[in-house]
Amino acid sequence: MAQSGNSTSKDRARPVYIVDGSRTPFLKFRGKPNAFSAADLGVAASRQLLLRMPFEPDALDQVIFGCAGPAAEEANIARIIALRIGCGHQVPAWSVQRNCGSGMQALDNGLHDIQAGRSEMVLAGGTEAMSRAPLLFDPRFVEWLADFNRAKTPLAKAKQLGRLRPGMLKPVVALLKGLTDPVSGMSMGQTAENIAWRFGITRTEMDEYACRSHQRLARAQDEDLLTELEPLHGLDGRAYDLDDGVRRESTAEDLGRLKPVFEKPYGKVTAGNSAQVTDGACAVMLASEEAVEKHGLPVLARIVDSEWAGLDPAQMGLGPVHAVTPMLRRHRFALGSIDHWELNEAFAAQVLACTAAWRDRRYCREQLGLSKPWGDIDPERLNVDGGGISLGHPVGTSGARIALHLAHVLRRSGGRRGVATQCIGGGQGGAMLIENPEVSA
Repeated sequence: MAQSGNSTSKDRARPVYIVDGSRTPFLKFRGKPNAFSAADLGVAASRQLLLRMPFEPDALDQVIFGCAGPAAEEANIARIIALRIGCGHQVPAWSVQRNCGSGMQALDNGLHDIQAGRSEMVLAGGTEAMSRAPLLFDPRFVEWLADFNRAKTPLAKAKQLGRLRPGMLKPVVALLKGLTDPVSGMSMGQTAENIAWRFGITRTEMDEYACRSHQRLARAQDEDLLTELEPLHGLDGRAYDLDDGVRRESTAEDLGRLKPVFEKPYGKVTAGNSAQVTDGACAVMLASEEAVEKHGLPVLARIVDSEWAGLDPAQMGLGPVHAVTPMLRRHRFALGSIDHWELNEAFAAQVLACTAAWRDRRYCREQLGLSKPWGDIDPERLNVDGGGISLGHPVGTSGARIALHLAHVLRRSGGRRGVATQCIGGGQGGAMLIENPEVSA
């Protein structure tokens, strides 16, 4: 079920450091395409980061970006970003796609290449412009167009026009298709309903969690804690300097009035306790110990280990449990050994179900091979500055964002180690173990 992300001995592996990182504000989808393409967002996040580096962009060994749904004109979006930020023709760049885990996958690939000695400095991250997901033609209309184009005479074309039906013109929303698992036939929201039912997560618990996410993001904005965020500037002169999906005045009671979206009329998952459809990018500079010394680079954090896991797509939201457990057991860490957690908030139900699974004796025994419940996560150490419900969840970006933000949280709190983890569409989970090198063992 699980696949080891880093089987190399901790003593033998070359250390890999997060030097620095930047992200754009996360911009909520408001019914029409936002001002920036996925490539624009990736460039904006990367450019600000590189401006702080004491080397030129062409000193990078490679650029790796995750993106779940690049536009048709953004094939190998990492290469587009690399060229636009001035890396030059000789710096290779490649893109990865692991649905919600794409940004974390980019970091993981950079991690392994540096550990193996193939690279010294890698720019890695994720980008997504969900608001620009295309509208597609109905397959019946595509067939009709093909037949119309094959018609040679005016009479044949007129006959084909008579076969056109209004229903054929209804567009297919690509975003909805992309957020539906083709194997199970379930949308991501339906999988959240599944695990909410499995662990008895109530609607009230979901709405209270969602409200807390907004409150924590509002506090982080007020206290200027999101230090990795860099403003965006549109061609119209408008500046975007904050994540704009936060609902400061929301209460659990307000959220409780929303109707279920995925399982009507009796479901519990609503737009209010789900991650927002959002655009945004995050770029992270990874470096070896040799590169840190050569260029005099700062060190924000060290990536210690990573893990990827698979599970039933219909139980997708429990992916973090299956990725985190073997990774921590490999290092002989308990849940309580972790100072801070970033568990991506795809749905409130999914976050709550993950913590419930670790408390559940039967799940731990049958699914994780543990002899007893593994324990609990202190809510005060989990997503301390909000998460996908308040920030939004640009699918290809979130994995990089949570890893970078976790590094900042550890630094400001004086914590030693943290875990960034996320569920992934299609029934997978990803996790990274990160430590603050300023705190001694």
